[in-house]
Amino acid sequence: MSMNTFGFIGLGLIGGSLAKSLKRTRPDCRILAYTRTRATTQQALAQQVIDQICESPEDPAFSACDCIFLCAPVGSNIEALRLLKNVAAEHCILTDVGSVKTDIHKAATEFGLNGRFIGGHPMTGSEKSGFANANAHLFENSYYIITPSEGSDPKQIEAYRALAAELGALPVILDYQQHDFVTAAVSHLPHLIAASLVNTVHDLDSKEEIMKMIAAGGFKDITRIASSSPEMWEHICIANRENISEVMDTFICLLSEAREQMRAGNGHAIYRTFERSRDYRDSFSSSSLGTIKKLYTIYCDIVDESGAIATIATTLAVNGISIKNIGIVHNREFEEGVLRIEFYEEEPSLRAAEILRQHRYQVWVR
Repeated sequence: MSMNTFGFIGLGLIGGSLAKSLKRTRPDCRILAYTRTRATTQQALAQQVIDQICESPEDPAFSACDCIFLCAPVGSNIEALRLLKNVAAEHCILTDVGSVKTDIHKAATEFGLNGRFIGGHPMTGSEKSGFANANAHLFENSYYIITPSEGSDPKQIEAYRALAAELGALPVILDYQQHDFVTAAVSHLPHLIAASLVNTVHDLDSKEEIMKMIAAGGFKDITRIASSSPEMWEHICIANRENISEVMDTFICLLSEAREQMRAGNGHAIYRTFERSRDYRDSFSSSSLGTIKKLYTIYCDIVDESGAIATIATTLAVNGISIKNIGIVHNREFEEGVLRIEFYEEEPSLRAAEILRQHRYQVWVR
C-alpha cells in the first residue's frame, strides 16, 4: 500500500524526528500535525517540516492521512486514539511511538480499532527532549519495534515495516506483551538505575560536593540517561509497572548477592560477577543505537596553551568534518586524552582520528 500523507499528534523529540525523517526520505509527502502547544506546530511549519496545522485530534483534515502517529504521553495518546476513531479513514494506519504497549493496545480493542491499530516503538532517543532537539537521522541503525493488533492487515504491517526500514531503522515485529517485558529490562530499568545512582551520590556527597566535582567518565556514562524527561518516565513507569517490578526483583536479588560477596570478602564470586557481565556485554552488537544514541568519541592530548582547541577544530573543519561537541576532560579516569571530541557518526570520528594523528597528535578512539 502507498503512504504519502501523514498525521502527527505531538511533535516532541520522537514525533519531530519522525516528521523530519519522513520529509528527508519522502520530500513530496504531506504532513499534518496537532500539538498541545501551538508554538511547536508553528515552528515546524516555519521550518517546512509539516505542511498543515490541525486544531485538534478531531480535525477533519486528519481524514486524508494514510498513517497517523500518536507521539504524546501514553494517556494523551489513548484519548487521541478515541477521538480519531471517527475521523481517520478506514485504510489509515493508526500507530504510536510509546515505550509501553499494553495499555494502548487494550484501548484500541475497547474503541473497536483492534485491526486498524499497529503499535510502534522506535528504540532511540536522547537525554534531551522537545522539537528543538529533533533530528532527521535519529532512527538510523536503531531497532524499531512493531506490535500488530489481533486482526491487523498483513499488507499494512508490511507497509509499516518497509516505512521503518526506509527511515534507516531496523524493524522488528513483536507481540505487544513480549515487547513490554523486554523493554522493562533493557530500557525502563536502566533509567531507574541511573536515577537512583545519581540520587545516591547526591545524598552521600559532602557539603563541598567532592563526589560531584570528581565524577568521572564511568559515572557520567552510566548516568547520562538520568537527564531524561521526568514527566515522560513517570508515565512509562506507571504504565509498565508490573513488568518493571518483576525485572527489578531479579536486579535487587543480584545486587544483594553482590553486597554479601563484598561483606564476605569472596574474591572469586566477585570476579565471577564481573567476568559473567563482561562476557555477555561484549557479545552485544555495537551497530544498534539503542534507546540513547551511541556516542562516537575520540580523545586527544593537547598542550595547555592558548589556541590549542581552536587549532584542532580548524584542522577538522578544513577537512570537512563536523563536530557535535568538544570539551576538556577534567578527570581522566577511563579516559586517556585531555580533549574530548564527539561526532554524529562513526566514519567522521575515525577520519578525524587519522587526520589528527597525521598532525602528530596522540589520539584514542572510543
